[in-house]
Amino acid sequence: MNQPVLAEHVGNRDELTAALSGWTTPRALPGLVADWPVVQAAQESDDALVQYLAQFDRGVTVDCLALPHQEDGRMFYNDDMSGFNFTRNRQPFQSALQQMLALAEQSEPDSLYVGSTTLDTCLPGFAEANPMPLDALAPLATLWIGNKSRIAAHYDVPDNLICVTAGKRKVTLFPPEQVENLYVGPLHFTPAGQAISLVDFKHPDYDRFPKFAKALEQALVIELEPGDALYIPSMWWHHIEGQQTMNMLVNYWWRQTPAYLGRSENALYHALLALNNLPDSQRQAWKALFNYYVFGESSRRFDHIPENRQGPLGDVDEPTLRQFKAWLANNLKQ
Repeated sequence: MNQPVLAEHVGNRDELTAALSGWTTPRALPGLVADWPVVQAAQESDDALVQYLAQFDRGVTVDCLALPHQEDGRMFYNDDMSGFNFTRNRQPFQSALQQMLALAEQSEPDSLYVGSTTLDTCLPGFAEANPMPLDALAPLATLWIGNKSRIAAHYDVPDNLICVTAGKRKVTLFPPEQVENLYVGPLHFTPAGQAISLVDFKHPDYDRFPKFAKALEQALVIELEPGDALYIPSMWWHHIEGQQTMNMLVNYWWRQTPAYLGRSENALYHALLALNNLPDSQRQAWKALFNYYVFGESSRRFDHIPENRQGPLGDVDEPTLRQFKAWLANNLKQ
């Protein structure tokens, strides 16, 4: 049975960075940005929201996804998974917003969605007018705006704080260990970069996806109103629905590790290529090695090796790490 997300009440936004550093599970933050001017404009009307955003717009062209009404807002693959059920085009941000206003007048509107657009590039000055004091985390701020939409369950490697500024969002979250029960699609061919669950959350097919029922038993569900925020930890799966004629959120992504460590996903991709087709006995042997070298819980398991000979088994600084990456890249050529 679905469980609610634990709610937290931070005294003020200046205390948020310290709070975020201590959380490892999702947290709802009711009313965190209710005082933002953009939230107040959106609560007046969709037109007022568009007018408010116009003062920051500098004519930037954005990536837009268009989806026929028959798809019921679900951004997904086409029937044979040879492509996608939406079309992609680029147009000025204001043009996209005007289209959304026009769609709101239709009884059966198509969906239009502008996602993952860097806030400072698209709307310079918006962040200063609607502040979020997370400078210590060096986050990337992006905006997402559209009418009715359903974004398939996926995970993101960075930690994520989403702030609803217009409309309503329903978010369903799953811990990382539920991956087997979410029936995830291809890694190399995805609608927006991240692998997604193939389950239609609105109409789940339990004959095709029987273990999805187990995932739902562990799901956390929350409905966010304008001004509410939600912290989504790294690697947690999340399905997001925009439910109104105009839905907008601003999110902040950050990593807890230095950028020079690189993309963790690359280790998964290479492991699949190198190990997936080995005989089972060898796969089990490599599993034991990974459990020892990579996922071992004892911080002292390499103490029998002199510290100056531990190499990548020990703590390495950025220059040394780059040397080992070069060594790895050279080995990958063979």
